[in-house]
Amino acid sequence: MGVDLSQRLVPDGLWGLVAPLLPPVPPRPQGGGTAPRDERAVFTAVVYVLTSGCAWRHLPETFGVSPATAHRRFTAWTKAGLWRRLHRTVLDELGVRGELDWTSAIVDAASVRAKRGAR
Repeated sequence: MGVDLSQRLVPDGLWGLVAPLLPPVPPRPQGGGTAPRDERAVFTAVVYVLTSGCAWRHLPETFGVSPATAHRRFTAWTKAGLWRRLHRTVLDELGVRGELDWTSAIVDAASVRAKRGAR
């Protein structure tokens, strides 16, 4: 994968926030298998899929990560609450830098009209 694409998707500053939040890769109970992939490469592949709309199975080989590994790690990270923690960490970092302005915000809401006669 091109260094410029990798840096654009996951710049060093973002990786510095992400790396400490990643849960450890659990050892395989049966042992064996391949060595764990580079976490940054896997994270970058996941970011590519999520931001490009690419199907997991069409993940380019240039990322050095199989589609199955990227999807498996995405699923594990989701179950571990990584995305919520990362969102909070990024907001905290922006707040510390003074780059977050809470004076105006967009609140998204949906309402469903009650059925006739319902309370």
